[in-house]
Amino acid sequence: MNQVHKTISNNQLKEDFYFRKVAKQANGSVWYTQGKAVLIATVVADTESVEDDFLPMTVQYIEKSYAAAKVPGGFIKRESKPSDFETLTSRIIDRSIRPIFPKGFNYPITITILVVSSDSNVDMQVAAIHAANAALLTSNIPINKSIAATRVGMIDGNIILNPTLEMQEKSTLDLLVSGSHDDIIMIEMRAIGDENNINDIEEGELGKFIQSASRNISELSKEYEKEFLSLKPTPIEFKLYEISNDKEFENYLMSNFAKNIKETILHMAKSERSNALKELQIAIEEDLKDKNIEFDTKNLKETLAKLKAQVMRDMVLNEKIRADGRALDEVRAITIETNILPSVHGSCLFTRGQTQALVTATLGDKKDSQSYELITEKNSRYENFMVHYNFPGFSVGDSKPIGPTNRRELGHGNLAKRALECSVNVNQNQTIRVVSEVLESNGSSSMATVCGGSLAIVAAGVEVKSLIAGVAMGLIKENDKYVVMTDIMGLEDYEGDMDFKVAGPSQGVSSMQMDIKLDGIGVDIVKDAIVQAKKAKQHILGIMQEASNNIKPSLAVPKIEHFLVPVSKIGDIIGKAGSTIREIIEKFEVSIDIDRDKGGVKISGQDENKLTGAKDYIQNIVNSETKEPMVYEIGAVYKGKVKKITDFGVFVEMPDGFDALLHISKVDKSRVDNLNSIFKIDDIIDIVVIEQNGKKIELATPAFLN
Repeated sequence: MNQVHKTISNNQLKEDFYFRKVAKQANGSVWYTQGKAVLIATVVADTESVEDDFLPMTVQYIEKSYAAAKVPGGFIKRESKPSDFETLTSRIIDRSIRPIFPKGFNYPITITILVVSSDSNVDMQVAAIHAANAALLTSNIPINKSIAATRVGMIDGNIILNPTLEMQEKSTLDLLVSGSHDDIIMIEMRAIGDENNINDIEEGELGKFIQSASRNISELSKEYEKEFLSLKPTPIEFKLYEISNDKEFENYLMSNFAKNIKETILHMAKSERSNALKELQIAIEEDLKDKNIEFDTKNLKETLAKLKAQVMRDMVLNEKIRADGRALDEVRAITIETNILPSVHGSCLFTRGQTQALVTATLGDKKDSQSYELITEKNSRYENFMVHYNFPGFSVGDSKPIGPTNRRELGHGNLAKRALECSVNVNQNQTIRVVSEVLESNGSSSMATVCGGSLAIVAAGVEVKSLIAGVAMGLIKENDKYVVMTDIMGLEDYEGDMDFKVAGPSQGVSSMQMDIKLDGIGVDIVKDAIVQAKKAKQHILGIMQEASNNIKPSLAVPKIEHFLVPVSKIGDIIGKAGSTIREIIEKFEVSIDIDRDKGGVKISGQDENKLTGAKDYIQNIVNSETKEPMVYEIGAVYKGKVKKITDFGVFVEMPDGFDALLHISKVDKSRVDNLNSIFKIDDIIDIVVIEQNGKKIELATPAFLN
C-alpha cells in the first residue's frame, strides 16, 4: 500500500498524519507530527473475547528519553517505570476513547503511543489523544466515530484555545476537554493561583469556556471523520457481548420479584445491599426450581443485575428516589475529627456517609521536594506540594494485600492536588506532603481526600487562602430525560452515566474532572451539574469551617524562624569546618538551613524558647564587629553583664562587648531549675572563661568550678 499523508490545521494546531508508513501489522497505526514532535500510535485488538461484559482496554503513553536527546538518568540506562505524567496521560487518553466503543465490545485491546521526538512547545497530551484517535479511526476495528481534544487557557482575562506550552505557563486556567461532535466525553480542569489569590473560575464562566472548547471539538472531530474514514479498511466482525435478552424470563422476574429487587436497592449500607441481592438470587433460584422452570445460574445473575440497574435508574429518573433515601441534591452526613494523630504535623479523619479518609499533612523543607523531568524540558523540575492517595482493598471489603501505587491511585491523588494547590502558598524553601489513606469507600473517596486534605493542611498550622471542598455529581439519562445527583455513592456511580467531580472554595471552581459512560453528553447537562455542585460545595464548606474553628494545634508541628543575614557573615555563622553552627545546633536542639547565595537562615525546632535563643545567638554573631574578640585567660574570672535570660542559659556581655552564652549546665553542679531566681537583667556577675576558640567562648560560674 502507498503511504497516505493528511494535514489538519485548527486553532494553532497544525498536525500531519502519515498512514501506512509504520507498524503495518497492527490493526491501525499512524506516524503523527506536530512541530518537531513525532508520535507513533498503534492499536491492536485480540480476536478472542473475554467472558464478562466489560472493555479490557490498555492505553500506554510512553516517552522515550532519546526523543529529547537525553540518556536516562539513574543506574540503569534504559526507560523503566513510567513517570507520573506518562501514567496520567495514559488515563486521559483511555477516558477520552473508551466511551466511543460499542456496548458489548469485550475484546482485549491495546493502544500504544510512543513519543520518539519531542518539542518544547507542543502540548503532548492533546497530541497523544489525536494520534490515538487517528490510529483507531483508520483501523479495521468497527469504530466510525471520531473524538478530538481542546485545551483552554486564560491569559489576562482572554480565552486562548490550544495555548502553546509557553502560554500555559502564564495562564490562570488549565482546562482540557475531549468530545465528539457536539457531545462532551471527558473534562480535566484546574485553576492556577498566585501568591495572593486562588484565581478560581466562576461557575457561569466555566460553562462558557467548556462551550468554546465544545465548538472547536465539534469542528475538529467532523474534519477527522471526513479525512480519515475513507482510509478505513473493511472492519473485522467482532461479535458483541449480549446479556440474555429473554423477555419472557425478564417479565417473569419483574412480575414476581420487582418489589424484592427494589427492597434490595433501598438497603442503606453497601454491604447489606450486596448481601440482600445474593439472598434474593437464592430465593429466586428456589422459586424457579419449585415451579420447574429451567434456568442458567450465570444467566439469572446477569439478568438480575440488569433488572436491578433498570429499577434503580427508574426510581431516580421517574420517582426521584435514591437508594439511601436522599433528595437528589442532598449531601450525605459528614463527621470531622482533626489532629487525632499526636505525632503528626496535621491530620483529619473525614467521613461522609460510608466514605472515610484519614488525611495527613507533613511539613518539610526544600530538600524534601520531589524532582521530576518533562520530555519537553532540558532541566529537572521540583514538586514541593504533593498529594498521595492510597486505596487499600479493605476499604471496599476486598481481601487483597497492599501493592504498588496503581493508575487509579495516582490519578485520584493528582486530582486532589490540583484542587488544593492553588489555596496554599508554598515557598521555594518549603515542602508540604499530603497523604490520604482511604479507610472506607462507597463513592467519591477522592473528594473526601480534598476535604480532609484541606483541613489537614490547616491543622498543621499552614495558612491557606480558603478551605477547599469537593463533591462528586452523577447522572441518570434516558433519551432526552435526565437527572443530576449530588454526592453519588458507589451504586449510583456504577449504574449511572457520569462521574463528575467538582472542587473549590465557596465561590468558584479550583479543579474539576468528568468521565461518562455514554458516548457523549451536551454542554447544558455539564452546566447544570456545575451549578448543582456549587450548592453542595457550600454546604460541605460550612461544616468544614466549623471544624476548622475548633482545631487544636498539633504539638508535633515544628516552630520555624526565617530571617536574612548579610552574605558576608555566613562564614562566621558556620565557623571553621562547621564548628560554630554545630555548637548552635547541639546547644539549642534545633535544625538550621542556610542559603549561602541569598543570606537566608531557617531555624526549626520543637521548643520556641530554644528557637529564639538560637536566633539571638546567630544575630549576635552577625551584629558583632569584624574585629576579633579579646583573648581571655582560661580559668580567669571576669565581670560580665546579663543581657538575656532563657530557660537554657544566660547571654552575658563580655568586657570586649561580645556576647557569650553561659549554659544552664555550667551555672551550678547541682540542678538549676529557674535561672530567673539567680540572675536579673543588667546584673554584673562573675564568670570564668573555660574555653575560647575565636569568637566561640564557653563560660561557667565560679560556683560551678568550685
